[in-house]
Amino acid sequence: MKQILIIDDDIHIGNMLEEVLIKANYKVSRAYSGTEAILLLSSERPDLVLLDLMLPGLSGEEVLPKIKGIPVIVISAKLDIDSKVNLLLAGAVDYITKPFDTKEFLARVTVALRNATTSISTVLSFGELSLDTMAHSISVNQHEVKLTRTEYAILKTLIQNPTQVIPKSLLLDRISEDTPDCTESSLKMHISNLRKKLRDVSEKDYIEAVWGIGFKLKTE
Repeated sequence: MKQILIIDDDIHIGNMLEEVLIKANYKVSRAYSGTEAILLLSSERPDLVLLDLMLPGLSGEEVLPKIKGIPVIVISAKLDIDSKVNLLLAGAVDYITKPFDTKEFLARVTVALRNATTSISTVLSFGELSLDTMAHSISVNQHEVKLTRTEYAILKTLIQNPTQVIPKSLLLDRISEDTPDCTESSLKMHISNLRKKLRDVSEKDYIEAVWGIGFKLKTE
């Protein structure tokens, strides 16, 4: 059963959406503010998000870029074209203007979920780590982490091989296309910097060195 997260502080509209979705055999969860939504998304991963713009705390516009790898339909009373265009360019897959017909609403939900299922995923995940290969972005628990080109290439290689120890020579070979200037002597420094950046936002050490061999992602 597909799960849909409704982010809307309007109780009546939220209840109406929830009722319609449950009747259509969807599982529904709710968040009533932008801050609550970010907290909820750190512990669960719905298949689709319905996002209102006028939220207490973080606004819908602020929440949208923090949602990684999950299709988002914006639901708003804003009618101007610029708002719609900006939100679609910012990552929303659709924009529904209030008030709306429930049949059309369900059709748009179906299409968004179908497109998400059939499209090739650009997001790689490992625990709380999320790497978007299309946007070249990294986030931990919805918090974006700024990485250098070399650090990104290293982490991407490790996430693509989450259970394997990657020898130093193979790691250098895999990332050489993206970062030809990385050498075996500088690799240790790049990984040290990468581990520190990830640890700063998560208080976890995601990468471990396997003495005499290489590196791997650290499992609990």
